[in-house]
Amino acid sequence: MRKLFVLFLFTLGFTSCDDGDIITTELEFDDTFEACGELVLFKTKSDPNESLSLQITSPIITIETLIQTEVDPDNDLLVVLETTESAEIAIGTNNQFNFRSYTNAPINLFCNDVPPTNVLVTEDFFSVSGIAQFITELVEDDDDGIPAEFEDINGNGDLFDDDTDGDGLPNFLDVDDDGDNVLTENESVNFTEADGLTNALDTDGNGVPNYLDNDDDGDGVPTRNEEVNSQDQNPTNDITDNTVGADYLNAIITNNIAATAYRPHSVNQTFIVRVVLENIQFPNIEYETLDFGTLTNVDGVDILNLVRTITPPF
Repeated sequence: MRKLFVLFLFTLGFTSCDDGDIITTELEFDDTFEACGELVLFKTKSDPNESLSLQITSPIITIETLIQTEVDPDNDLLVVLETTESAEIAIGTNNQFNFRSYTNAPINLFCNDVPPTNVLVTEDFFSVSGIAQFITELVEDDDDGIPAEFEDINGNGDLFDDDTDGDGLPNFLDVDDDGDNVLTENESVNFTEADGLTNALDTDGNGVPNYLDNDDDGDGVPTRNEEVNSQDQNPTNDITDNTVGADYLNAIITNNIAATAYRPHSVNQTFIVRVVLENIQFPNIEYETLDFGTLTNVDGVDILNLVRTITPPF
Protein backbone atom coordinates (compact mmCIF):
# COMPACT_ATOMS: atom_id res chain seq x y z
CA MET A 1 0.00 0.00 0.00
CA ARG A 2 1.23 3.51 -0.78
CA LYS A 3 0.81 5.96 2.08
CA LEU A 4 -0.32 9.39 0.92
CA PHE A 5 0.08 12.20 3.40
CA VAL A 6 -2.56 14.85 2.89
CA LEU A 7 -2.86 18.24 4.56
CA PHE A 8 -6.47 19.13 5.27
CA LEU A 9 -6.65 22.91 5.61
CA PHE A 10 -9.88 23.54 7.44
CA THR A 11 -11.25 27.05 7.05
CA LEU A 12 -13.79 28.86 9.17
CA GLY A 13 -17.22 27.29 8.87
CA PHE A 14 -15.96 24.04 7.28
CA THR A 15 -15.64 22.26 10.64
CA SER A 16 -15.58 23.12 14.30
CA CYS A 17 -11.78 23.49 14.17
CA ASP A 18 -10.27 26.88 14.85
CA ASP A 19 -9.52 29.04 11.83
CA GLY A 20 -6.16 28.09 10.34
CA ASP A 21 -5.88 24.67 11.99
CA ILE A 22 -3.93 22.14 9.91
CA ILE A 23 -4.72 18.48 10.35
CA THR A 24 -2.47 15.85 8.74
CA THR A 25 -4.32 12.74 7.60
CA GLU A 26 -2.67 9.59 6.31
CA LEU A 27 -4.42 7.90 3.39
CA GLU A 28 -3.47 4.46 2.14
CA PHE A 29 -4.04 3.45 -1.48
CA ASP A 30 -2.64 0.58 -3.52
CA ASP A 31 0.36 1.22 -5.76
CA THR A 32 -1.80 0.53 -8.83
CA PHE A 33 -4.69 2.15 -10.64
CA GLU A 34 -7.17 1.29 -13.39
CA ALA A 35 -8.37 3.12 -16.48
CA CYS A 36 -11.57 3.15 -18.45
CA GLY A 37 -13.43 5.06 -21.12
CA GLU A 38 -11.87 8.09 -22.83
CA LEU A 39 -10.03 8.54 -20.36
CA VAL A 40 -10.64 8.05 -16.64
CA LEU A 41 -7.92 6.93 -14.25
CA PHE A 42 -9.02 5.80 -10.83
CA LYS A 43 -8.14 3.94 -7.66
CA THR A 44 -10.53 3.05 -4.87
CA LYS A 45 -10.45 1.56 -1.40
CA SER A 46 -12.67 0.81 1.55
CA ASP A 47 -12.26 1.41 5.29
CA PRO A 48 -12.47 4.29 4.79
CA ASN A 49 -14.40 4.41 1.52
CA GLU A 50 -12.42 6.72 -0.74
CA SER A 51 -11.24 7.23 -4.29
CA LEU A 52 -8.78 9.22 -6.33
CA SER A 53 -9.69 9.83 -9.95
CA LEU A 54 -8.46 11.78 -12.96
CA GLN A 55 -10.73 12.41 -15.94
CA ILE A 56 -8.90 13.66 -19.03
CA THR A 57 -10.84 15.40 -21.79
CA SER A 58 -8.23 17.71 -23.36
CA PRO A 59 -6.05 16.84 -25.08
CA ILE A 60 -7.61 13.53 -25.98
CA ILE A 61 -5.25 10.66 -25.22
CA THR A 62 -5.66 6.92 -24.81
CA ILE A 63 -3.56 4.28 -23.14
CA GLU A 64 -3.27 2.58 -26.52
CA THR A 65 -1.48 5.61 -27.98
CA LEU A 66 0.93 5.66 -25.05
CA ILE A 67 2.04 2.08 -25.67
CA GLN A 68 2.30 2.16 -29.46
CA THR A 69 5.50 0.60 -30.80
CA GLU A 70 7.48 0.94 -34.01
CA VAL A 71 10.30 -0.99 -35.63
CA ASP A 72 13.72 -0.15 -34.24
CA PRO A 73 15.52 1.77 -37.03
CA ASP A 74 18.76 -0.07 -36.19
CA ASN A 75 17.31 -3.60 -36.19
CA ASP A 76 14.01 -4.57 -37.79
CA LEU A 77 13.60 -7.53 -35.43
CA LEU A 78 13.36 -5.18 -32.47
CA VAL A 79 10.65 -2.71 -31.52
CA VAL A 80 10.67 0.46 -29.44
CA LEU A 81 7.99 2.76 -28.06
CA GLU A 82 6.93 5.36 -30.61
CA THR A 83 7.76 8.04 -28.08
CA THR A 84 10.15 7.83 -25.15
CA GLU A 85 9.11 11.21 -23.80
CA SER A 86 6.68 11.37 -20.91
CA ALA A 87 3.34 12.97 -21.69
CA GLU A 88 2.20 15.87 -19.50
CA ILE A 89 -1.42 16.86 -18.94
CA ALA A 90 -2.49 20.05 -17.22
CA ILE A 91 -4.99 19.46 -14.41
CA GLY A 92 -7.84 21.91 -14.11
CA THR A 93 -11.28 22.50 -15.56
CA ASN A 94 -10.78 20.21 -18.58
CA ASN A 95 -8.91 17.49 -16.72
CA GLN A 96 -10.43 17.01 -13.30
CA PHE A 97 -8.59 15.34 -10.46
CA ASN A 98 -10.84 14.40 -7.55
CA PHE A 99 -10.55 13.01 -4.06
CA ARG A 100 -13.87 11.63 -2.86
CA SER A 101 -15.25 9.80 0.16
CA TYR A 102 -18.42 7.70 0.19
CA THR A 103 -21.06 6.15 2.38
CA ASN A 104 -20.16 2.66 1.13
CA ALA A 105 -17.27 0.97 -0.65
CA PRO A 106 -16.94 2.47 -4.17
CA ILE A 107 -17.10 -0.86 -6.01
CA ASN A 108 -18.00 -0.79 -9.73
CA LEU A 109 -18.52 2.93 -9.41
CA PHE A 110 -16.40 4.27 -12.26
CA CYS A 111 -17.26 3.98 -15.96
CA ASN A 112 -20.42 1.93 -15.45
CA ASP A 113 -23.59 2.78 -17.35
CA VAL A 114 -25.62 2.04 -14.22
CA PRO A 115 -23.58 2.93 -11.11
CA PRO A 116 -24.62 1.41 -7.77
CA THR A 117 -27.38 3.33 -6.01
CA ASN A 118 -26.20 2.59 -2.48
CA VAL A 119 -22.97 4.59 -2.81
CA LEU A 120 -23.32 8.29 -2.03
CA VAL A 121 -20.54 10.88 -2.13
CA THR A 122 -19.95 12.50 1.25
CA GLU A 123 -16.90 14.62 0.31
CA ASP A 124 -15.67 15.74 -3.09
CA PHE A 125 -12.49 17.77 -3.56
CA PHE A 126 -11.49 19.02 -7.00
CA SER A 127 -7.96 20.17 -7.80
CA VAL A 128 -7.82 23.58 -9.41
CA SER A 129 -4.29 23.08 -10.78
CA GLY A 130 -1.46 20.61 -11.22
CA ILE A 131 0.32 18.41 -13.72
CA ALA A 132 -0.23 14.73 -14.54
CA GLN A 133 2.84 13.09 -16.01
CA PHE A 134 2.51 9.78 -17.89
CA ILE A 135 5.71 7.71 -17.87
CA THR A 136 5.76 4.63 -20.12
CA GLU A 137 8.27 1.83 -20.49
CA LEU A 138 8.47 -1.32 -22.60
CA VAL A 139 10.12 -4.42 -21.14
CA GLU A 140 10.62 -7.47 -23.35
CA ASP A 141 11.85 -10.95 -22.47
CA ASP A 142 11.98 -14.38 -24.06
CA ASP A 143 10.85 -16.21 -20.91
CA ASP A 144 13.22 -19.07 -21.70
CA GLY A 145 14.02 -20.04 -18.13
CA ILE A 146 17.08 -17.78 -17.89
CA PRO A 147 16.75 -14.34 -16.26
CA ALA A 148 17.78 -11.59 -18.66
CA GLU A 149 20.74 -10.49 -16.53
CA PHE A 150 22.27 -13.97 -16.94
CA GLU A 151 22.18 -13.65 -20.74
CA ASP A 152 24.87 -10.96 -20.74
CA ILE A 153 27.45 -13.37 -22.18
CA ASN A 154 30.28 -10.87 -22.54
CA GLY A 155 29.55 -9.34 -19.16
CA ASN A 156 29.64 -5.72 -20.31
CA GLY A 157 26.21 -4.80 -18.97
CA ASP A 158 24.68 -4.41 -22.45
CA LEU A 159 22.17 -7.16 -23.19
CA PHE A 160 21.69 -6.08 -26.79
CA ASP A 161 25.19 -7.02 -28.01
CA ASP A 162 24.95 -10.68 -26.98
CA ASP A 163 23.67 -12.64 -29.98
CA THR A 164 25.15 -16.13 -29.92
CA ASP A 165 23.57 -17.37 -33.14
CA GLY A 166 23.85 -14.07 -35.04
CA ASP A 167 20.20 -14.07 -36.08
CA GLY A 168 19.65 -10.44 -35.08
CA LEU A 169 17.87 -11.18 -31.81
CA PRO A 170 19.91 -10.65 -28.64
CA ASN A 171 19.94 -13.70 -26.37
CA PHE A 172 17.59 -12.22 -23.78
CA LEU A 173 14.90 -11.92 -26.51
CA ASP A 174 15.83 -15.13 -28.35
CA VAL A 175 13.89 -18.27 -27.46
CA ASP A 176 16.59 -20.26 -29.30
CA ASP A 177 19.91 -18.74 -28.26
CA ASP A 178 22.15 -20.95 -30.38
CA GLY A 179 19.91 -21.08 -33.47
CA ASP A 180 19.70 -24.87 -33.51
CA ASN A 181 15.89 -24.93 -33.66
CA VAL A 182 15.67 -26.47 -30.19
CA LEU A 183 14.13 -23.97 -27.81
CA THR A 184 16.42 -22.84 -25.02
CA GLU A 185 13.81 -23.79 -22.44
CA ASN A 186 14.03 -27.39 -23.72
CA GLU A 187 17.83 -27.60 -23.51
CA SER A 188 18.02 -28.29 -19.75
CA VAL A 189 19.42 -24.94 -18.66
CA ASN A 190 18.71 -26.01 -15.04
CA PHE A 191 18.90 -22.45 -13.78
CA THR A 192 18.64 -21.81 -10.03
CA GLU A 193 19.10 -18.65 -8.00
CA ALA A 194 21.78 -20.36 -5.93
CA ASP A 195 23.86 -21.93 -8.73
CA GLY A 196 22.96 -19.82 -11.75
CA LEU A 197 23.68 -21.78 -14.95
CA THR A 198 26.47 -23.96 -13.61
CA ASN A 199 24.31 -27.07 -13.97
CA ALA A 200 23.23 -26.44 -17.57
CA LEU A 201 23.37 -29.60 -19.69
CA ASP A 202 26.50 -30.07 -21.85
CA THR A 203 25.91 -33.30 -23.76
CA ASP A 204 29.22 -33.44 -25.64
CA GLY A 205 31.28 -32.15 -22.71
CA ASN A 206 32.98 -29.44 -24.77
CA GLY A 207 32.49 -26.78 -22.11
CA VAL A 208 29.64 -25.09 -23.98
CA PRO A 209 26.17 -25.78 -22.55
CA ASN A 210 23.63 -27.17 -25.01
CA TYR A 211 21.58 -23.99 -25.07
CA LEU A 212 24.60 -22.15 -26.55
CA ASP A 213 25.97 -25.09 -28.61
CA ASN A 214 24.71 -25.50 -32.18
CA ASP A 215 26.09 -29.09 -32.29
CA ASP A 216 24.89 -30.54 -29.02
CA ASP A 217 26.26 -34.07 -29.42
CA GLY A 218 29.54 -33.02 -31.04
CA ASP A 219 29.13 -35.31 -34.06
CA GLY A 220 30.02 -32.62 -36.59
CA VAL A 221 26.43 -32.22 -37.79
CA PRO A 222 24.65 -29.03 -36.70
CA THR A 223 21.74 -29.81 -34.42
CA ARG A 224 19.25 -28.06 -36.68
CA ASN A 225 20.26 -30.34 -39.59
CA GLU A 226 19.52 -33.56 -37.70
CA GLU A 227 15.96 -33.83 -38.96
CA VAL A 228 15.11 -37.02 -40.79
CA ASN A 229 11.49 -37.81 -40.04
CA SER A 230 10.14 -34.35 -40.78
CA GLN A 231 11.56 -30.96 -41.64
CA ASP A 232 9.48 -28.97 -39.20
CA GLN A 233 12.22 -26.89 -37.56
CA ASN A 234 12.08 -29.16 -34.51
CA PRO A 235 14.92 -31.68 -34.13
CA THR A 236 13.48 -32.97 -30.84
CA ASN A 237 10.95 -35.21 -32.61
CA ASP A 238 13.50 -36.95 -34.89
CA ILE A 239 14.50 -40.13 -33.08
CA THR A 240 16.30 -43.09 -34.61
CA ASP A 241 17.22 -44.90 -31.38
CA ASN A 242 14.64 -44.62 -28.61
CA THR A 243 17.12 -45.84 -26.00
CA VAL A 244 19.30 -42.78 -26.59
CA GLY A 245 16.77 -40.15 -27.58
CA ALA A 246 16.64 -37.50 -30.29
CA ASP A 247 19.27 -37.78 -33.03
CA TYR A 248 20.74 -34.37 -32.21
CA LEU A 249 21.82 -35.83 -28.85
CA ASN A 250 23.07 -39.12 -30.35
CA ALA A 251 26.65 -38.81 -31.61
CA ILE A 252 26.37 -42.10 -33.52
CA ILE A 253 23.60 -40.82 -35.77
CA THR A 254 24.96 -38.32 -38.28
CA ASN A 255 22.15 -37.82 -40.74
CA ASN A 256 22.59 -34.38 -42.23
CA ILE A 257 19.72 -32.64 -43.98
CA ALA A 258 20.28 -28.91 -44.31
CA ALA A 259 17.75 -26.81 -42.45
CA THR A 260 15.97 -24.12 -44.43
CA ALA A 261 14.46 -21.90 -41.75
CA TYR A 262 14.45 -20.89 -38.11
CA ARG A 263 11.37 -21.67 -36.08
CA PRO A 264 9.10 -18.76 -35.08
CA HIS A 265 10.11 -16.85 -31.95
CA SER A 266 7.76 -15.45 -29.31
CA VAL A 267 8.76 -12.41 -27.29
CA ASN A 268 6.82 -11.37 -24.19
CA GLN A 269 6.04 -7.66 -23.93
CA THR A 270 5.21 -5.82 -20.72
CA PHE A 271 4.15 -2.19 -20.97
CA ILE A 272 4.55 -0.19 -17.77
CA VAL A 273 2.46 2.97 -17.48
CA ARG A 274 3.01 5.15 -14.42
CA VAL A 275 1.39 8.43 -13.52
CA VAL A 276 2.93 11.05 -11.25
CA LEU A 277 0.94 14.10 -10.17
CA GLU A 278 2.58 17.35 -9.14
CA ASN A 279 1.39 20.54 -7.46
CA ILE A 280 -2.14 19.36 -6.77
CA GLN A 281 -4.22 22.17 -5.24
CA PHE A 282 -7.55 21.17 -3.73
CA PRO A 283 -9.42 23.86 -1.81
CA ASN A 284 -8.76 21.95 1.42
CA ILE A 285 -5.99 19.47 0.51
CA GLU A 286 -2.49 19.92 -0.86
CA TYR A 287 -0.15 17.46 -2.59
CA GLU A 288 3.31 18.51 -3.69
CA THR A 289 4.02 15.22 -5.47
CA LEU A 290 1.79 12.17 -5.71
CA ASP A 291 2.94 8.92 -7.30
CA PHE A 292 -0.46 7.79 -8.55
CA GLY A 293 0.93 4.32 -9.27
CA THR A 294 1.14 1.80 -12.09
CA LEU A 295 -1.70 0.95 -14.46
CA THR A 296 -3.10 -2.59 -14.27
CA ASN A 297 -5.90 -2.69 -16.85
CA VAL A 298 -8.11 -0.67 -19.17
CA ASP A 299 -11.85 -1.32 -19.02
CA GLY A 300 -11.06 -4.45 -17.02
CA VAL A 301 -8.86 -5.85 -19.81
CA ASP A 302 -5.11 -6.41 -19.58
CA ILE A 303 -3.65 -4.71 -22.66
CA LEU A 304 -0.25 -4.27 -21.07
CA ASN A 305 1.04 -7.83 -21.38
CA LEU A 306 1.32 -9.03 -24.97
CA VAL A 307 3.30 -11.48 -27.08
CA ARG A 308 4.82 -10.65 -30.45
CA THR A 309 5.90 -13.40 -32.84
CA ILE A 310 8.78 -13.05 -35.30
CA THR A 311 10.84 -15.43 -37.42
CA PRO A 312 14.46 -14.39 -37.90
CA PRO A 313 15.72 -14.54 -41.50
CA PHE A 314 17.64 -17.72 -42.19
